[in-house]
This record gives sequence, structure tokens and C-alpha cells, in this order.
Amino acid sequence: MNSGDTAFMLISTAFVFFMTPGLAFFYGGLVRRKNVCNTMMACVSIMGLSVVMWALFGYSLAFGGNHGGIIGDLRWIGLSNVGMKPGPYADTIPHLVFCAFQMMFAMITPALITGSLVGRMKFKALFLFVAIWSVIVYYPMAHMVWGEGGLLAAIGSVDFAGGDVVHISSGVSALVLAIILGKRRGYEVTTYRIHNIPFVVLGASLLWFGWFGFNAGSSLKADGLAAHAFMTSGISAASALLSWMLIDTLISKKTTLVGASTGLVVGLVAITPGAGFVPIWASFIIGALVSPICYFGVSLIKKKLKIDDALDAFGCHGIGGIWGGIATGIFTQKSINSTAKWDGLIFGDYHLFAAQIVGILVTAAVAVVGTLICVAIVRLFTTLRVDKRDEQLGLDISQHGESAYPSFNGLDQ
Repeated sequence: MNSGDTAFMLISTAFVFFMTPGLAFFYGGLVRRKNVCNTMMACVSIMGLSVVMWALFGYSLAFGGNHGGIIGDLRWIGLSNVGMKPGPYADTIPHLVFCAFQMMFAMITPALITGSLVGRMKFKALFLFVAIWSVIVYYPMAHMVWGEGGLLAAIGSVDFAGGDVVHISSGVSALVLAIILGKRRGYEVTTYRIHNIPFVVLGASLLWFGWFGFNAGSSLKADGLAAHAFMTSGISAASALLSWMLIDTLISKKTTLVGASTGLVVGLVAITPGAGFVPIWASFIIGALVSPICYFGVSLIKKKLKIDDALDAFGCHGIGGIWGGIATGIFTQKSINSTAKWDGLIFGDYHLFAAQIVGILVTAAVAVVGTLICVAIVRLFTTLRVDKRDEQLGLDISQHGESAYPSFNGLDQ
């Protein structure tokens, strides 16, 4: 047991907690006034639901035991035997600290999905969907990548802080759910104005703040690897921010605050799987390239495929996570982190790159099939989408009976 490691991990856990409220502000600022409470409530409700589920059975299913490399068991139900002594995953911190740190990942991941469906999904349907999705998709993915005997870990695929587990799984699920729900009414003829840009910047800033705990904390020790992950995360975010500003300048002739905020977020998404595996210089490249990849990916999804991924959950987290997983297979150096069995493609070894591609494909398949199963179950109890009147009125009033700006008599239709 090491008190320094324990303190570092508790602080990292607190940092990661702030990511979900940060996401609520980020998403809430991007939507129309009449849907801001509903959008933020989606994240806030998950903060409660995810913690209770994780403590009751989620942690045990993700990390307790091993069945086929896919799922754990209920040996730690209700956090039984998860105590103040080190557990099997970290030998210098209490088992409870590792559990708490991973709990924050289980919180933020389903919250990312909500960005694809704003303005049209019933709140009770969303709440039920998230509960089922956590069991069918998130807990198995966490086990396959990080659990003892996990299937993807066994083939040599690496994911330092959640490229597969967090971003690709949520991004692909968000895309599937957006397709199933259909477009917002008037989607192709209505201008959807961002209602509060300062909220967007506040949310992005909280996400960047929390992401340092997200990535650096994934070393599970206050050591050089944590410092390395901290620095690669900061550099990738900064490079992506500048890259997005350059794209805005070239295409629109003006830089935008929303674009810069989006850029820093996708830079963090892209570095997440490789933060503790790739050299410092590679983080400049990963961040600089993710912005054009996501920018034109979003354009393809919305303009060519006509899919209403409202806040670009797949466009940013799905596509950004896929690029991050591929980049990890290209730039990893096993001398940085011995968890990697091979060097990356750029160093002349193809094995890790191949394992990363398999990991991405398996994650996408689990997310697609799992989302379809979740939707089928939810539909046994309720319809997914609000009716036309409720959508026009806004989900703040129709789903929650409250307004973010009760004195405002503005222009929303």
C-alpha cells in the first residue's frame, strides 16, 4: 500500500467525476433553449443511476472473475469483499479506490450517448435504455479490455483509458440510436441555433480538467507513466484545438469558439487509448489529425448520409475513438509501457496494429448488437420517441415540467 498512490488516485477519481457535469454543460449549451434542462438532466440522472448500479453489481460483472473473457460474475455483489486492502488490479491502492475510479468511467460513458438523441427521446425510455445498455454493452466491454482474462486484452489489443470501452462503444451506440429514432421534426428545413456558447466553453474546460485524471489516473500510480499520459493528453488536446481553428479559418474564414471547444474535446478522445503507450511526439500528430478526420466525418454523417446525430456523439467520440485506436496501433512503443506486447506499425511491427483493428471491430459489433437488444427491451415498456406536440413544445416542459429560462419569451418554435 502506498499513501502517495492512494492520494493521487482519489484526486484523479474526483477529477474524472467532474467530466459528467462538464458534459452536461457542453451538451446543454449546444441545444435549443427549450431542450436544455432535458439534455442536462440526461447526464445528471446517469450520475445517480450509474453509481447505484456499479456498487450493487456493475463492478462485480466488469471486474469480478472471468467467464469466457466476456463478463465477470457476482462475487463482489454490493461491493462485498471490496475493501481497504489492495485488490487484484492495483497493488499499491485500496481495492475501493480502484472501484471508485472505474465507477467514474461507467458514469461518463452512457452520458456520451445522449448527445445523439436530444430533442426527441422520451426521458423514461432513455433512463431505461441506459440501465440496460450498461449491463449489455458497458460491463462486458470493460471486462474484455481491462478485466482479468478479458478477450481483447488476451489478443494483445491495448486501450489505456477507454478508446474502445468508452468512446467507440458509446459513439457507435449513439449512431444506431439516432438512426432508430429518426430525425428531429423539421431537421432539414430548421436552423438549430446553439443557445449558450459560454456553457459550451465551460463544459469543454471541465472535460479537459477531468480528462487529466481520466488518462493520467489510468496508470493507477503516481509515477512517470502518469506524467507521460498527462502530457500526451494536454498536447493532443492543444494540437486538435489549433487544428480545428485552422479548418474553420480555411473553410469559413473565421475561427469559432464552438469549433475550438470541439477541437480540444476530440483531441482528448483521440489520445485516450494511447496516452500511456505512444511517445510524446506522436501526441502532436494524433491531435492535429483528429480534427480534420472528425470535421469531415461529421459532414459525411449529416450532409451525405442524412443521419441526425444531433450533437455529433458518433462524429466526435466514435470517429475520434476509432482514429485513436488505430493511432495507438501505429505509434505505440512497448518501452513506454510494458503492457503492450509489440511496438506499433511505424516501428516495423504489424501485430499490435492488427490487434487494434480487431478490438475496434469487436467493440463496434458489441455496441450495434447490444443497442438493438436494448431498444427491443425498452419498447416492451414504452415508446422511444415523444409525440409531435411534445417535441414542438420542447422536452423541458413536456418531460420535466420546468424551463431553464422561465422569463424568456423567445423565438423557439
